[in-house]
Amino acid sequence: MGQKVHPESLRVGYIHDWKSNWFNERSFADYLDEDIQIRGHIIRRLSHAGLSDITIRKNATEVEVNIHTARPGIVIGKSGSEVDQLRRDLHRITRKQVKVNILEIKRPELDARLVAQSIAEQLQNRVAFRRAMKRALTSAMRSGAKGVRVQVSGRLGGAEMARTEGYSDGRVPLHTLRADIDYGFHEARTTFGRIGVKCWINKGEIMPEGYTGAELTSMEEPAPQASERGGRGGRDGRGRGGGPGGRDGRGRSGGGPGRGGAAGRGAAGRSGPAPADASRGERATGPPGEAAAVAGGGEEASRGSETTGRGRSRSSGRSRRPRGSSGGGTEGNGGESGGGSGSEQGS
Repeated sequence: MGQKVHPESLRVGYIHDWKSNWFNERSFADYLDEDIQIRGHIIRRLSHAGLSDITIRKNATEVEVNIHTARPGIVIGKSGSEVDQLRRDLHRITRKQVKVNILEIKRPELDARLVAQSIAEQLQNRVAFRRAMKRALTSAMRSGAKGVRVQVSGRLGGAEMARTEGYSDGRVPLHTLRADIDYGFHEARTTFGRIGVKCWINKGEIMPEGYTGAELTSMEEPAPQASERGGRGGRDGRGRGGGPGGRDGRGRSGGGPGRGGAAGRGAAGRSGPAPADASRGERATGPPGEAAAVAGGGEEASRGSETTGRGRSRSSGRSRRPRGSSGGGTEGNGGESGGGSGSEQGS
């Protein structure tokens, strides 16, 4: 339980190649020790030059070393002096003819080792670890990474007890073998102790040769389909919806018998003036005071209908109080008398 595997070693033979290309069954231990000495010497000598990968190809008489770096000028030196010195040192170690190739990394923001090194350098310079991690995260995502994950462990901020913190953005599928996951690790040597920095960067998927389809696990989600409701489409004067009744006459839209009927948010609501016949029909079905206002057509009749509506609303609203309260009865009577006077004025 809890065992981790190096993301690159898991993908060797699928999408990644070996870092050392040679085979010698009899002198395997000698060749392996030779590789370790070559890598150790290069890292000690060029640790400030932004080293990423060191690949080695060799046979019995010749050694070819490829150095991937973000600062090729520092590795080459003035008129190639640094490379010549490095070649002499490797020849003294291996006793073979040595060939050194310097390869530049075009986008160091997408190289996990260089990202880990930059975060470690910032931690050594007493930069806040959260700021350093977020800055590396945003720059990698801006450069085109599909996903990034960064983790730091140690006495963060000089705390008494060591802890682990991390940030991630996008997706980093460690079990998807076709996903090109780059992994890097570096240690920051601070005054409080060492702080380990780990970085995972997902550069996309490497498909088999001849595959022409889209990525099977692309981050882009499918576009949302247009809703088939006739309600919120066009406003054609019958409410908020385009079709008759909006949601089949049961919803908030259009002239259906629901909440959005002709007198609600439908024909006489937000969507423009309602037809005269419909408004008359609706008013005719209302209280008798309003019907009198429509029949008479005068200002006094309309006033009477308003007072009738007010009187009834007061009496109905205030008569709900308990019978024991004395104020409720008088207010109810007052409401009823108000309703009667209103009806007399309307008549």
